[in-house]
Amino acid sequence: MAPLGMWPPVNSATQMLKPTLDIDARLAEIERSVDLLLNLTPVNGAEAWADFERSDFRAVPTLRLRPLGFEPDLLRRDLYNLELENVTDPALHMLLRAKREEIARQITALEDRDTSRFVYASLQLYGGVSPSLTSAAQDLLGAIPALSPPASSVTAGAFADAARAEMNRYREVYPEFPVHVDVRADVSELMVSFGRLLIPESVTLRADRVEPLLQHEVGTHVVTYQNGARQPLTLLTIGLPGYDETQEGLAVLAEYLTGGLDPRRLRVLAARVVAVGMMLDGAGFLDIFHALQQRHRIPARTAWIIAIRVVVAGGSVKDAIYLRGVSRLLEAFAAGVSLDALLVGKLALDHLPLIQDLLDRGVLRAPWIRPRWLDAPGAQERLDRLRAGTTVMDLYEGEAPA
Repeated sequence: MAPLGMWPPVNSATQMLKPTLDIDARLAEIERSVDLLLNLTPVNGAEAWADFERSDFRAVPTLRLRPLGFEPDLLRRDLYNLELENVTDPALHMLLRAKREEIARQITALEDRDTSRFVYASLQLYGGVSPSLTSAAQDLLGAIPALSPPASSVTAGAFADAARAEMNRYREVYPEFPVHVDVRADVSELMVSFGRLLIPESVTLRADRVEPLLQHEVGTHVVTYQNGARQPLTLLTIGLPGYDETQEGLAVLAEYLTGGLDPRRLRVLAARVVAVGMMLDGAGFLDIFHALQQRHRIPARTAWIIAIRVVVAGGSVKDAIYLRGVSRLLEAFAAGVSLDALLVGKLALDHLPLIQDLLDRGVLRAPWIRPRWLDAPGAQERLDRLRAGTTVMDLYEGEAPA
């Protein structure tokens, strides 16, 4: 594999795979129209929090989701009209078929929003919570003391300025690197949607979280999107099947490698797993919120955010993938998995053999962009420790409570 930053031309293997690439491009187009992330984000997050706060944290909030901008049956027809039988490469055929099924599940999930069926669609997309993951989350919450949040904070506008500055740093090295940052009233959380960083207009962030969040959102999610956009396989921009777990795990490890995975952040990741488990056991919003706040000493605003993300649309398990993704990456690094191939685009650990094969055959290019977090002070030493074998508990660098 060529070093990071090298971008060799694609050879004739790409032309041989033209039927594959045509279907790949159409699958990407369909998933963009589905836009699962945005369509599961409440449009009234700020008002719902204000109402909840005024109720002295006693009234279950009402969350509004945006209307779907597509006709589900028509998209399904488009999906199943794709002639996958023309894809002769067995590995790519399996990959494209899995992606088609994943998009079909996304469509069903969005149709089932705000019904009891949604949680089952979410489980199909993201998987459940294993006893070992729950145990790791409980251990983190028990070992890491609850700390009061620092007083210093930044607004949406200040974070947007910092994000543009970060993107411009990439632009200095990669002149074609685009700068897409939007501050919006209709999103309730930070997200990267198809390469664009979306920032809630009402968001207030801890000042010490700005740099880690830049490495998470820009240095990982935007960078892997842009690396994927330079590949002939368009799905590497929107994500191969099941990519979310590995992508979020990688983004959290970017925070760790830059020294930004502080105790408060680790407690949030653990609390998300606990909240998902409670929801799956039948707990409602208020039960989850008060358990996080009282039993696990999560600040009210943070407990609100965690609980909302878990109960949205009828029950989402997505937030368990952050801690699970980190755990699986730690196992992979200890087993000798290279970081380079994970930066080709948005992919899952399970896809690495296929990605490496496509790199070796010249179908895919080496990553266009090298994330800046790889060159942060202390990053290499931290990465070496990960490769020597660590667990999520080892990511906590403080002292256990007495």
